Amino acid sequence: MAKVKTFEEQLAELEDIVKRLEGGNVSLDESLSLFEQGVKLTKSCQKILGSAERKVKILSSEDGEEKDFIYDGE
Repeated sequence: MAKVKTFEEQLAELEDIVKRLEGGNVSLDESLSLFEQGVKLTKSCQKILGSAERKVKILSSEDGEEKDFIYDGE
């Protein structure tokens, strides 16, 4: 069974993909493959961030209901 990568690991992988694509030294086929991997990583990272945001909303509410988190500077 494959180890599930952390958000940080996925983000680092995504950054590496962007650098490789920006470098311009990859074939069209490899570019498409890297782009596909990048899209999958982006969706996964967005899902993780969405889950974290929901947890913060719930934890920051007094009644355990999901509410928008408002930072008051304190």
